[in-house]
Amino acid sequence: MENTALLKAIIENAIDGIITIDERGIVESINPSACRLFQYEPHEVIGKNVSILMPQPYRQEHDHYINRYQTTGKPHIIGIGREVTGLRKDGTQFPFRLGVSDVNFSGRKIYAGFIHDLSREKEAEDKLKEYTSHLEEVVEERTLSLKQFVLELQKAKEEVSQSLEKEKELGQLKSRFVSMASHEFRTPLSAVQLSASLIDKYAEPLHSLQISKHVNKIKNAVGNLTTILNDFLSLEKLEAGRIEPSYTRFDLVKLAEELTEEMQIMAKQNQNILYQHTGTDSMVYLDINLLKNCIINLITNAIKYSGEDSFIEFSTEINASGCSITVKDNGIGIPESDQKHLFEAFFRAHNTGNIAGTGLGLNIVARYTALMNGRVDFQSNVNEGTSFTISFSAS
Repeated sequence: MENTALLKAIIENAIDGIITIDERGIVESINPSACRLFQYEPHEVIGKNVSILMPQPYRQEHDHYINRYQTTGKPHIIGIGREVTGLRKDGTQFPFRLGVSDVNFSGRKIYAGFIHDLSREKEAEDKLKEYTSHLEEVVEERTLSLKQFVLELQKAKEEVSQSLEKEKELGQLKSRFVSMASHEFRTPLSAVQLSASLIDKYAEPLHSLQISKHVNKIKNAVGNLTTILNDFLSLEKLEAGRIEPSYTRFDLVKLAEELTEEMQIMAKQNQNILYQHTGTDSMVYLDINLLKNCIINLITNAIKYSGEDSFIEFSTEINASGCSITVKDNGIGIPESDQKHLFEAFFRAHNTGNIAGTGLGLNIVARYTALMNGRVDFQSNVNEGTSFTISFSAS
């Protein structure tokens, strides 16, 4: 419920416009930013065909685009993105970048459109063109010093072109990962986290259990969304091959104790994380950041899929053959039919129900472990719990 409320608040306060339509092109929702862009009130748009927001010839061709996509599966805009023209209520037009994603929800298909106003960018481009044209005319009549100025201007134009290219790449990334993977989430999430911490600090003298309870809910919700965003970004780096292990020698027991204390704060009511180490040695030679991410993912899953008043066993072992890290819970378990797909990206077991998640955590754990030449093993039974073990052979 808290996640839903937070996600709704983010959408309502998003800088870009967001509109959802059904398979017939009928508007189902429109956020405040989109209302301001098109100069409509929500009730004037919801329930009507989205083509009212388009000038000709887009208005006439819109339904044809949807029908063609549903028939052939070949996208014209969906999943690709393009620059289009919007029609305001007062009849004026404006340019914007449109990214469209199709989402299967409750047995039906919904199209979500993300609208980024390009009016300022287009005005800047037009002014830059006018200014460049004027300078080129003046340069023909000026001295060698002015020619040097033209070279500097050309350099500035190249920098502007590179900036615009990076912006297009970010737009494509937002289309692929939809709203949850957008870099736009980091700023509002940080603001919510900071505000919650300040509320907690200023309310401390009041000794109000209710305030602390609700502040903790806010922090947990922000933590969940931050984890989701980090999972998406980690996957993108993995896919791009930008992650390489950086090995250092560190104290595994010290790291595990710190993580136990950190993750205990995230645990449900009366959930306890029990840590123990086996072996006389505590030093390992691995990538501490990759290993830390793996452990956090496994403990987070154990917390998420176990009930209140439960124990989570977290153990490490170092012996002559290598080291291993095990996280064991007594939660809902993983159906046997789902276990073969467990480490696939975006896969979630059928018994997860309404428990929030992206299906990326275990995929990231497996790939980070593989980068360090380790392996992941697990055992699980429905309603009896799950045990994951990461192991590394002695070098």
